[in-house]
Amino acid sequence: MSLPYDSGAGRTILIVDDMPNNISVLFETLSRFDYKVLVARDGKSAIEQARLAHPDLILLDIMMPGMDGFETCRRLKHDDQLRSIPVLFMTALSETMDKVNGFNMGAVDYITKPFQLQEVISRINTHLELRRLQRDLEEANTRLEARVAERTESLAKALSEVESLKNRLQAENVYLREEIKQTSNFEEIVSQSKAFGRVLRQVEQVAPTQTTVLILGESGTGKELLARAVHSRSSRKNKALVKINCAALPATLIESELFGHEKGAFTGATTQKMGRFELADGGTLFLDEIGEMPLDLQAKLLRVLQEGEFERVGSTKTVKVSVRIVAATNRDLEKEISEGRFREDLFYRLNVFPIQSLPLRERKEDIPLLVRHFCLKHGPGVGKTITDISQEMLDALMNYHWPGNIRELENVVERSLIISSGHQLELGDWVGNRLLHRKSSAPPNTTLLTMEECERNHIIAVLEHTRWKVSGENGAARILGMIPTTLDSRMKKLGIRRP
Repeated sequence: MSLPYDSGAGRTILIVDDMPNNISVLFETLSRFDYKVLVARDGKSAIEQARLAHPDLILLDIMMPGMDGFETCRRLKHDDQLRSIPVLFMTALSETMDKVNGFNMGAVDYITKPFQLQEVISRINTHLELRRLQRDLEEANTRLEARVAERTESLAKALSEVESLKNRLQAENVYLREEIKQTSNFEEIVSQSKAFGRVLRQVEQVAPTQTTVLILGESGTGKELLARAVHSRSSRKNKALVKINCAALPATLIESELFGHEKGAFTGATTQKMGRFELADGGTLFLDEIGEMPLDLQAKLLRVLQEGEFERVGSTKTVKVSVRIVAATNRDLEKEISEGRFREDLFYRLNVFPIQSLPLRERKEDIPLLVRHFCLKHGPGVGKTITDISQEMLDALMNYHWPGNIRELENVVERSLIISSGHQLELGDWVGNRLLHRKSSAPPNTTLLTMEECERNHIIAVLEHTRWKVSGENGAARILGMIPTTLDSRMKKLGIRRP
C-alpha cells in the first residue's frame, strides 16, 4: 500500500495499547516515517511516560484493563504540563456514544480498528500540524507577554500619575473642547478681496508641510483665523490646535504655561501641570503675540524649536514632543531685534514662512460682506434679525480707516445690532458721529501718519469716550476687542497717560 509521505523527523508519538499486534503495526509504520515512537501498555505507565518525554501526540486505546482510555485521557487533560498534547483515541467500537465520550474527555480525534494506515498517517499529520501552529501561536503570545512585562513597571507609574492628575486633565479637556478644538477652515474667513486671496493661497501652500509659520499683521486682522486655517489643512488636523497668548499672561507664568511644572516647583504649584507644548504634542501650537515673550524665555523656546524637547519647571526629566509652531505678532520683530528685545536666532527660526495678514483698509471691498456676516453671527444672541443694511451706512463704514481692523468692525456691528429697533441695521448717534469724526479728521493722505500714530490716536479716542475706563463691560479694552493687560501694555508703549 502506498502511503502519503510526510517526514516525522524530530516528532515523538506515544502509543498506548494493551495489544502487542496493534503496537507492532503502528510502531513499524510510524518508524518508517522517521517518528520517534514510545510505547505504554496501560494508562498509568502512559501518564508517567508522557510526563518524562512530553510527546508531540498520543495514540490512546479505549478498551484497556484497569484504567481505560477515557480515564487516562481525563487525567492527562487535568495535568497542566500534559493537557496541550493532542490525544487520538483508537477504538474498534463504532457506537456514537463512545465517540462523544472521547471528545468530552478532551480527545481531538479518533481512528478505528482494524487500522487503515493511510488514514492513521493522514490524521496524525493533520493534528501535528495543528499542534505546530498552536505552539507558534503560544510562542508569539509569550513574546508579546514578555514585551508587555517590560512595560509593566512604567505603565504602573503612568497609571499612578494619571490617577493623581485626573482632575487636572479634566480641566485641560474642557480647555481643549471650548478654546481650541474647533472645526476650522476657510469657511470661517470671510473675504472676496483679491489681495487677501493671495494670502489664503500662501496658507494653502504651507499648510500640508511641517514648516514653522510666522503670521505678521496689525491687531484685529484675523491672524488667529489664519493660524487655524493652517492647522485645519495640515496632516495634524485631527490633533489639537493649542493657543497661548504671550501678551495676556504675566512673565512669571508664561514658562509654566508653555512647559508645565512639577508639584512644589514654586509657591502655589500644588499639583503637577501639563504645559501647552505637551497638550499640542502631535498637533499645532499657536504662539500669539510672540513679540511680547520675555527675553529670558526666548532661549528656552528656541531650544524646543530646534530639538523638540524641554523640561517642566522644577523637573530634570526631559520631555520630547512633536509640535508644529505657528506664531503671530503685530510688532516689527526686526526693530525689536535691533533694540535688544527679541533674539535674532529665534526670529530666523520662526520666520521660515512669513504670512502678512492685511489690514482692513487694504481689503475694504470685504466690509459689506463682513457686516452681513457679523449680523448673522451676533443677531441671534441679541434677538435681532437684520434684513436691510443701507448703502449710506455701508459708505460710512467703507470710508472709515479702521485702525482696529476687523475686530473693531465686529464690535461696531454688535453694538449697532443692540440699538437697532427693526430689521434695518442702525449705527446709532455716538457710533455714527465717531465714524464721521474720524473720517473728517483723518488726513486725506494716510501715509502722512505712521501706523503707531494712527493706533495712538484711535486708543485715545476710545479712552475719551469711556472717560478713561480701561476694563469692564463698557471699558475701552472691550470696545477695542483687547485684553485689558494688553491695552495697558500698548498704552505704556505709545506713551498714553490719562490727563
